[in-house]
Amino acid sequence: MPKRTDIRKILVIGSGPIVIGQACEFDYSGTQAVRALRREGYKVVLVNSNPATIMTDPELADATYVEPLTLPFLERIIEKERPDALLPTVGGQTGLNLSLALADAGILDKWSVQLIGASREAVRVAEDRDLFKQAMLEIGAEVPRSGRARSLEDAERIAREIGLPLVIRPSFTLGGSGGGAARTPDEFRAIVRHGLAESPAHEVLIEESVEGWKEFELEVMRDHADNVIVVCSIENFDAMGVHTGDSITVAPQMTLSDRQYQEMRNEAKAVIRRVGVDTGGSNIQFAVEPDTGRRVVIEMNPRVSRSSALASKATGFPIAKIAALLAVGYTLDEIPNDITKKTPACFEPSLDYVVVKIPRWAFEKFPKADPRLTIQMKSVGEAMAIGRTFSEALGKAIRSLEIGRDGLDDGRGSVPPEEILSKLEVPTWERIFHVRRAFLAGMSVEEVADRTRIDPWFLDAIRKMVREEQCLAGKSPAVLSREELSRSKRLGLSDSAMARAMGSSERQVRARRMELGVVPVSKTIDTCAAEFEAYTPYYYSTYEDENESLRTERPKVVILGGGPNRIGQGIEFDYCCVHACYALADAGYETVMINCNPETVSTDYDTS
Repeated sequence: MPKRTDIRKILVIGSGPIVIGQACEFDYSGTQAVRALRREGYKVVLVNSNPATIMTDPELADATYVEPLTLPFLERIIEKERPDALLPTVGGQTGLNLSLALADAGILDKWSVQLIGASREAVRVAEDRDLFKQAMLEIGAEVPRSGRARSLEDAERIAREIGLPLVIRPSFTLGGSGGGAARTPDEFRAIVRHGLAESPAHEVLIEESVEGWKEFELEVMRDHADNVIVVCSIENFDAMGVHTGDSITVAPQMTLSDRQYQEMRNEAKAVIRRVGVDTGGSNIQFAVEPDTGRRVVIEMNPRVSRSSALASKATGFPIAKIAALLAVGYTLDEIPNDITKKTPACFEPSLDYVVVKIPRWAFEKFPKADPRLTIQMKSVGEAMAIGRTFSEALGKAIRSLEIGRDGLDDGRGSVPPEEILSKLEVPTWERIFHVRRAFLAGMSVEEVADRTRIDPWFLDAIRKMVREEQCLAGKSPAVLSREELSRSKRLGLSDSAMARAMGSSERQVRARRMELGVVPVSKTIDTCAAEFEAYTPYYYSTYEDENESLRTERPKVVILGGGPNRIGQGIEFDYCCVHACYALADAGYETVMINCNPETVSTDYDTS
């Protein structure tokens, strides 16, 4: 079906200032959406209050307003611009909440503005915890036992019915704000009071705890012809109890059986159909009990999310762009794949590599902050790495954090066994380094899994990395064979980590590696696992033989990105990188962008 011709001007609301849980990934998604809509001939009116974004560049939209994201300002802009439609799904939770508020206040009806991309009812069902629970029960999907409370008295009654421990989730909040897990009555009352105050609806969902279960996310898209695809599966390294924004995540999922994964896919499709998102994408989260396989639906985001940006960069599938085109009437089979130029968007991406995302925290800026990771998000950025194996991608991701670590060794020397045990049981940003210590101390995969609730598959991969370090101990770089060096690199060990294990220098390891020809090659992120030719130069490095990078004769300039967001270094540096790419391209140079931040416009496949 062709695009809609009954709308000509579309309003897009940005996500506003950077906050924990809502960072530059929404500049990326908003920029993609605006470009896609303008290419289709629509006029776009953009409203955002963050001046450090690409999307507020004057040339991006037809009209750009850097104004407070409040109802009075938005109504004045609507009155002046008279848009035909509002796209609420690319501005994060801020854009979604404001769009609902405009609808509830009658402003959209007053000025004849229709919501596209997600209906008012679909957003309500997905965001209202009680409505979502009822919708899931209607399709036979299991959810944690729960109840909705608007007062402390209601909450205490529900707690008596379900029993502690409990998880408190405020409605319509971002990054788990105001929520928490309660194990005692005093904790419960304190979190409920805080959650009621944080929720715009003054409402909290109180549900049974699934802490320690495995957590998964599926990025799902649907068009108005009821075509549904799963763009990407994501598995959380850390168990339930840690906010997904604070967990190491892996794509595609690694530990489900094929039957379990197919059942989860089918349930995700049923969820998006029942909620009613019929022209766009959604992020659907599941928890799976590792011993019994019991699966419950945790929540759904009926919009482009933080995970959508990660999935887009992991697969090469531009979720925000496709969502915008679906919102104006296209179907998935009508949208071409920019990378292959042969397949339509209804072809689900296929990955022949592993992607690992590790969050970046700023606890060094706040030494008195509680370092424990809970269901309330605390990270301020993230780094993404790609490799042929989980181990390789994990090692690269750790080095990408820019925290002075070149691998799993934290450089602290020996640690008492009792300290290792206590560090394993409490989720913190350093726990993965203590997993290495546990294996060095002789603990088994099963013992570490019991204390961390991390799946044994991941722990076994880390143990292999540790054993590789031990195999290198005492050796000289000069005696290492090509096979030994290749194995170490494919297991994610850096030259400096190998040198430390051998008591040698990084320079000596590198020299031996170069002498034997053990060098990285570039592989293409092509959405199709090399089934079709890729026309977009979008690469990751790995240690194999065939190099897929295409060289040209044009003069080239390498641009180094800013890496993961942190306090003092955020979205403004991505803005600089993007404009450097544009300026150099105009001057006739070919730009080579190197960055590890999946939230950015600079790492989009068509920027450099």
